[in-house]
Amino acid sequence: MRDEFLNETLFRNLAHARDLIAAWVTDYNTERPHWALGDQTPAGFALHLTTTIARPAARDEGSARRAIAQSAPKGVNQLPAPVAIG
Repeated sequence: MRDEFLNETLFRNLAHARDLIAAWVTDYNTERPHWALGDQTPAGFALHLTTTIARPAARDEGSARRAIAQSAPKGVNQLPAPVAIG
C-alpha cells in the first residue's frame, strides 16, 4: 500500500478504511499510469495485449526453434565423416 495514501487518509472506522482501500486499489490497478508498463494504465496495457495477441502471427514470428545449420544442397553427401581409430 502506498505511503501517500495511508499517510494522508484519516479512517473513521474499519469499514470506512476497507471501503477507501478497495477504491484506492481499484484505481491503482486500472486507472493509474505505471512506469513499468511504459506509463500506460493497466487497463490500457491489457487492451493493447489483447489486441496484439488476437492478431495472427506473421510467418516469420513463429515460436518454433530455427535450424542452427543450413540444409545441405542437393547432391551433397550427408554421410558422417570417417573417424580414424588408433
